[in-house]
Amino acid sequence: MTVLIAIPARYASTRYPGKPLVELNGPDGRKTLIRRSWEAAMAVRGADRVVVATDDTRIADHAASFGAEVVMTSPDCQNGTERCAEVAAKLPGHDIIVNLQGDAPLTPAWFIEDLVAGLLADPGAEVATPVLRCEGAMLAKLLEDRRHGRVGGTTAVFGAGMRGLYFSKEVIPYTGRAYGDDEPTPVFHHVGVYAYRPAALAAYPGWQTGPLEKLEGLEQLRFLENGRSVLCVEVAAKGRQFWELNNPSDVPVIEAMLAAMA
Repeated sequence: MTVLIAIPARYASTRYPGKPLVELNGPDGRKTLIRRSWEAAMAVRGADRVVVATDDTRIADHAASFGAEVVMTSPDCQNGTERCAEVAAKLPGHDIIVNLQGDAPLTPAWFIEDLVAGLLADPGAEVATPVLRCEGAMLAKLLEDRRHGRVGGTTAVFGAGMRGLYFSKEVIPYTGRAYGDDEPTPVFHHVGVYAYRPAALAAYPGWQTGPLEKLEGLEQLRFLENGRSVLCVEVAAKGRQFWELNNPSDVPVIEAMLAAMA
């Protein structure tokens, strides 16, 4: 069983142009977002190959400068999953392809390790993605972002067998009450990582973009809209804070979390 981790990275982000090359302060100095994401991927046990997938020479040159393997992909890729599908076609022979999006440098290695293990243990699942139960403080941050019109994260709801029912940039499900900072809530933060079986990933670019994917801007909804099974794998924070870099306002949040890891 071989595992390939691909890190999709594009320069022309709508919300944050040039995001992969943004520098983040940490206890180990200033490093770009894409470098920190690559280092997170390199820490994963059981990964046979890690590549940065981009269509931008600025990102490619920078990634090569710190030793990353780079796969150039088409500028026509609509999202990271399509970019990973292109990587998988260029580098065939892997049993599982992991999409570690380039804006998630705080992703702990065990999130990905547990994700791969979850997909392997469920033969009926074609795609798997991690979910993290929100405590009150994280839920409050998500709700605060939405009140101010910011996309602060994605939430997930799932049913029997941990099969995904829906993913949204709104905070779902509705809870109707406040929670203490450390109190577990029924809201699950979707962690932007995916593990695919090759056949499901190869089929993805051939499907039309559905109305829900267009509305939410969430690539995983294309699997649900085409009747494919998405397994949600609950992961444990183990005291680590997790946040994705979606907006410029997330930079100091992530830098504070990096400092707390020292």
